[in-house]
Amino acid sequence: MIDKTNKKILSILQKNARTTNAEIARQIGKAPSAILERIRKLENKGIIKGYETRVDPDILEMGLTAFTFVSVEEAVGSTDSGLLLSRIPGVLEVHYCAGQDNYLVKIRARDTSTLADMLALIGQIPTVRDTNSTIVLRTVKESTALPIED
Repeated sequence: MIDKTNKKILSILQKNARTTNAEIARQIGKAPSAILERIRKLENKGIIKGYETRVDPDILEMGLTAFTFVSVEEAVGSTDSGLLLSRIPGVLEVHYCAGQDNYLVKIRARDTSTLADMLALIGQIPTVRDTNSTIVLRTVKESTALPIED
């Protein structure tokens, strides 16, 4: 399904989604029309899920990052609480987990006071029983790019 050419296309787009079809074609040695067709197929098959702009969180005064484990009481396999968590502004990621806690939530906030307000919102979800947060002091690496091998 994913051949060598598609892997190269995905690798290029993960580095810079604004790379033109002509530039991708030049790098791979194919016609721009063939690259456009391949990209459309990758999108239609759901392999390319979308395109995002990465914004500097400090510019928007959301420089504080926290990871919060959330324990809930709900049926095994249910992710209803996760859906509620995902609706809170500033919640960037919600992961349903195995282990002691049910969810790992990535949060961006202005400061610790704003984080406290967000944790209060999390605590208002009826199924939430406990939270445990870790505040990030410095981010060494943050990426959504998957390693693509040839």
